[in-house]
Amino acid sequence: MKTYSPSEIKNIALVGSAGSGKTTLAEAMMYEGGVIPRRGSVSAKNTASDYRPVEQEYGSSVFPAVLYAEWKNQKLNFIDTPGADDFVGGVISALNVADTAVMVVNAVKGIEVGTEIISRHAKKLNKPIIFIVNQLDHEKANFEQTIEHAKASFGKKVVLVQYPVNQGTGFNMVVDVLKMEMYKWKPEGGKPDVLPIPEEEKEKADELHNALIEAAAENDDKLMELYFEKGSLTEDEMRAGIRAGLIKRDMFPVFCVSAEKDMCVRRFMEFLVNVAPNAAAMPGTETIDGTTVPYDENGAASIFVFSTSIEPHLGDINYFKVMSGTLKEGDDLTNMTNENKERISQLFAVAGKNRMKVSELKAGDIGATVKLKATRNGDTLNAKDCTYKFPLIKYPEPRFRTAVRAVNKGDDEKMAEVLNRMHEEDPSLLVEYSKELKQLILSGQGEFHLNTMKWRIEHNDKVAIEFVVPKIPYRETITKFAQAEYRHKKQSGGAGQFGEVHMVIEPYTEGMPEPTSYKIGGVDSKMSVKGKEEYDLPWGGKLIFYNCIVGGVIEARFMPAILKGIMEKMEEGPLTGSYARDIRVCIYDGKMHPVDSNEISFRLAGRHAFSEAFKNAGPKVLEPIYDVEVLVPEEDMGDVMSDLQTRRAIIMGMDSDNGFQKIMAKVPLKEMQRYSTALSSITGGRATFSMKFAGYEKVPGEIQEELLSSYKESDDDE
Repeated sequence: MKTYSPSEIKNIALVGSAGSGKTTLAEAMMYEGGVIPRRGSVSAKNTASDYRPVEQEYGSSVFPAVLYAEWKNQKLNFIDTPGADDFVGGVISALNVADTAVMVVNAVKGIEVGTEIISRHAKKLNKPIIFIVNQLDHEKANFEQTIEHAKASFGKKVVLVQYPVNQGTGFNMVVDVLKMEMYKWKPEGGKPDVLPIPEEEKEKADELHNALIEAAAENDDKLMELYFEKGSLTEDEMRAGIRAGLIKRDMFPVFCVSAEKDMCVRRFMEFLVNVAPNAAAMPGTETIDGTTVPYDENGAASIFVFSTSIEPHLGDINYFKVMSGTLKEGDDLTNMTNENKERISQLFAVAGKNRMKVSELKAGDIGATVKLKATRNGDTLNAKDCTYKFPLIKYPEPRFRTAVRAVNKGDDEKMAEVLNRMHEEDPSLLVEYSKELKQLILSGQGEFHLNTMKWRIEHNDKVAIEFVVPKIPYRETITKFAQAEYRHKKQSGGAGQFGEVHMVIEPYTEGMPEPTSYKIGGVDSKMSVKGKEEYDLPWGGKLIFYNCIVGGVIEARFMPAILKGIMEKMEEGPLTGSYARDIRVCIYDGKMHPVDSNEISFRLAGRHAFSEAFKNAGPKVLEPIYDVEVLVPEEDMGDVMSDLQTRRAIIMGMDSDNGFQKIMAKVPLKEMQRYSTALSSITGGRATFSMKFAGYEKVPGEIQEELLSSYKESDDDE
């Protein structure tokens, strides 16, 4: 294989909703580029990109697949991404290293919620978008309606380069208004016959041709002047204008294909070669310190790892983009995350399950290597004396969580290993053992996401696992002042144990004045603060601890023990065993014994005094609340709103968003269990949502009673 320079490399992310035909298009592009001898199909389970057992079982992409084709002396790197919203992590990984997004749209379904969601990610990453309307050979294809919806969502930036002459089951003709030609295919697809535009299509083609010229001219002042001067532009001038519009995201060209029949795929690849921005034309990537690194093949060698897969008999395969310089087989690089040295023992150009060994890759190119010792997704690897470090890829917050355990206890360790390995492959899947909940919590983008992981563990790794309802990380706090005292006394031969602690507790709020006096037993008692310790608790909130002892009734050396006892009880709150937070404690009196007092005595006295005071201080259970944003078609608004209200949601606002309705709400985490499944059921899979932790709020009284009763029962059982 030839070694390509940045000006000869085009990096494309194939994105779009599930069922739009991205994998089929990828097969046709690789076939036309001579990378594969024949086109596979999803139904036959023999495509180059969907080669993993779980993808063949489900009949859809689960992971992003790196692919390439060589076309007219240029290299087209393209990444076939999953369409299901649950696997959006793969889409985001691909968009981070692609220079252009190709949005594949199903001509039957048109612009879907998934299309809108992916376009948001592309916008955030400032990636150009080219639309491909696929499946024009379907009997229910509706190109006009698809374009109408696209313009409603994306505005006048949507500009036709092609339109179908005979969409539907007989589809085989397209008019190209850039080249002003008509293409007609034989049943086997491939190379078309190039024909003049028929008379009956001439008026429409001319109108769209002029619209394309105007859109191209708008992106370049010189082109605009030429257009005014000549009243038209040459094909090359139009290409230059379209390229400028793409890079600025001021133009979204539209193409037509039937990927399954390999119709118009060659023309689309020609457009990518002629018009899509190459790596050298892109502005480069910013490092975390704000340095822009151009794709310069003569610069210092630097690569960014954006994806990892783990395969039997091979181990980790790291997929990377060369950000600068020329990477050669045998190069020694330094991982900027952990300072480990890594040798690039082998280099591959990748076409899904097929990998071709290469000796070097230049800036802007995408490739893979194996057997790196300590390199993970998001790592930057540099040649000697190069200090570039590129930002980590940002993945969306999880939307579905479950507790997981091995069916056989003996498999616990193996299950944990497999789950951590899966997180390396898919960083949007989070695995965490919660000391608080005493559960292994698995979090992802939806129930389908986690069920897919379960299938892989059970079928690939032969470990039986089960999902159980995850506990909610409640918090406990107090609402009023309370006083308590506790004497710990134990005598059992020899040295005994003795410690007595008197304390007051009250709710802590930011900026409250220092304690001066409290009414204790009906008497005003002055507080003389001898010491203050302030703790930001690992689980959120604060503990403020005051030593107000006078006269030495408790020696200062016992204060840490009292604090330790209090902290132990805050780690296992008196109401439900949840973490306690936002409490101020004053130790103001007590007693000790010259012989029997020791640290354990005061730790236990502090613990029990705190527990008793807590129960008398108007204790409240707090629950985690999330900001939830739902994107839904207008016709499903009522049903979605009704469902949210049954989940104790507080609707914060509504807005329209590119043809969809957006609902903003605050919802308790307890009520979000299985919400992704419910929302999909209500809307037929046409809605999506995101959620982000907002804070803690008091639970309603009846729910608090249920929680206290449930905790008491479990405590009694133990």
